[in-house]
Amino acid sequence: MAESKTAKKRRGLIIFDRLVTTYGVPPAFLNHETPFQLLIATIMSAQCTDARVNMVTPALFAEFPDAQSMANTTPEAIFHHIRSVSFGNTKSKNIVATAKKIMTEFAGEFPTTLDQLITLPGVGRKTANVVLGQAFQEPGITVDTHVRRLSGRLGFSKALQPEKIEQDLMVVWPKETWTDYSTVLILHARSKCTARKPNCLQCPIANLCPSAGLYLLPLRRNG
Repeated sequence: MAESKTAKKRRGLIIFDRLVTTYGVPPAFLNHETPFQLLIATIMSAQCTDARVNMVTPALFAEFPDAQSMANTTPEAIFHHIRSVSFGNTKSKNIVATAKKIMTEFAGEFPTTLDQLITLPGVGRKTANVVLGQAFQEPGITVDTHVRRLSGRLGFSKALQPEKIEQDLMVVWPKETWTDYSTVLILHARSKCTARKPNCLQCPIANLCPSAGLYLLPLRRNG
């Protein structure tokens, strides 16, 4: 029997509560002092680890702390600091272009809506939602590779496209949980529900996961 929308929402809330109990809700993964710095760090984090980004941003932001300073420099100057980040050349160009657009089209004021943010070079819905959720407490769902994987395993979405997954999760997750749910799901994906070898034996939500039996048979469902 197919799970009803009401049942899926109820299960989703229990999963959220257990993950928060297990991991807590940590601060942002990327170190920053301003929304602009969070935006730049998030642009760099695409297909790159947060740890690597956090290694290069202190020197980068020390020299170029805001949109004005980045708009007045060159991609080559940015690349000097972020050469160890994946796709550094492309990201350097996007970073400078984004800073220039903020200074010109937004008159130096940081954009605060999703529609505005996604007009910036190198910024998609994932990046925009990270910034809105963590810098402005505006609920947003971050569909990265981890959230995409676990959304399928947990039966929240059968979609493959990030935007469709986001739409499906918006129906299942209460709006006030969107930002924190994304965060704890990413933590769980990194800690237990990895891509190649999920650790179902130590998973706090195994009895609520319809995919657990694919990795652990038999699975004791007792809660």
